[in-house]
Amino acid sequence: MSAKRYSPSRVQGAYPAPTTDAPVRAELTIPGSKSLTNRELIIAAIADGPGRLIAPLHSDDSQRMIEALRALGVGVEEVDGGHEFGPDLVVTPAKLHGGVTIDCGQAGTVMRFISPLAGLAENDVHLTAHETALHRPMGGLISALRDLGVDIDDEGTWALPFTIRGHGRIRGGRVEIDASASSQFVSGLLLAAPRFDVGLHLVHTGERLPSLPHIDMTIEALSRRGIRIERPAVGEWLVEAGVPRAKEIAIEPDLSNAAPFLAAALVTGGAVSITGWPAHSTQPGALLPEILQSAGAHVSRHGGTLTVRAGTSIRGLDIDLSAASELTPTLVGLAAFAESPTTIRGIGHIRLHETDRIAALVGNLRALGGTAEELPDGLRIVPSPLRGGTWPAHHDHRMATTGALIGLRVPGVEIDDIGTTAKTLPEFTMLWERMLRG
Repeated sequence: MSAKRYSPSRVQGAYPAPTTDAPVRAELTIPGSKSLTNRELIIAAIADGPGRLIAPLHSDDSQRMIEALRALGVGVEEVDGGHEFGPDLVVTPAKLHGGVTIDCGQAGTVMRFISPLAGLAENDVHLTAHETALHRPMGGLISALRDLGVDIDDEGTWALPFTIRGHGRIRGGRVEIDASASSQFVSGLLLAAPRFDVGLHLVHTGERLPSLPHIDMTIEALSRRGIRIERPAVGEWLVEAGVPRAKEIAIEPDLSNAAPFLAAALVTGGAVSITGWPAHSTQPGALLPEILQSAGAHVSRHGGTLTVRAGTSIRGLDIDLSAASELTPTLVGLAAFAESPTTIRGIGHIRLHETDRIAALVGNLRALGGTAEELPDGLRIVPSPLRGGTWPAHHDHRMATTGALIGLRVPGVEIDDIGTTAKTLPEFTMLWERMLRG
């Protein structure tokens, strides 16, 4: 076994988006889910013995999580599993220690999941992030951790960077949180809660709670390892204190990362199949078959392979995407080629992602001649002829893949920084060009 870092080949810098006049016809395998990989890494780090993650994602975000856990004293080793997209991971729990600085990069899961864990460490843990991620909401989580007795020095900013002065334990108990800005606040607390002295009674007090499937994902991952969680009411969770069981866990493909490939079938009038599509999944991307069918696709499943075929046209949508807001960029790219306008609602919180995704999507489309407008909680796209030009990625992986999707039909689209896809899918350009080769 080795602690070396798996480094997939990746393309950096400007990327002229490939254009095709032919329908794409391809079958692809997508690497593992970022959301599942980072949740399972946290749970494995506090389990009752060494565990193994089979076919995890290897990306910038997952590497940030691995480096954070190693800094806290957890063993994370790469072992060959015979998978195309990198090795398995063996995680060996250890007593958590501080005296370290953790750079979260642009990874929201790292900053929100590691913060509660750092409260269980002995000594100070200083958390920071890439300058483009320092604006991301942390106030609700900081407030909840303080209510649980965690000592946090944020110099009054309610944001990164800050220092958690760990004492090796968190008592736990009842705490209220407004997680309107990010469901990751809830998931971060739930993931660490089994190791609190008396568990956790968490109550959400905000008006809305985005990305509920991600909270369901967290609960399912903990339950699979023997942690009992009750939901006495909507927005309320009871986690019993305990130690998660060490297990071997196979990581599902990242269904949201499959979105631009499946959408390419509609944009080009072709068909794309994704292997390993789970029969049941808590990933928000599991909603894709239903959404694409509403947009006019023919969707079928044979065994573990999901196939999306283009219909006679692309239909515009009027959709509340609050449960799967990460699909917004891909659906905006699809909407640009629809036969009628598209309205996407319930996604106001994506203004606080790597960039203001609503403003960036509207601005990028308008720069190519498209017609789009921002709404208070979403956006509206009216299909218009598009022209080539630069598609800024805004340090955002999903913005970059949307530029590639639009470029399939619009010659001359150039994504200014395709390297941002390394956040969750370093192999994007390789898979994109593999799809075009059929």
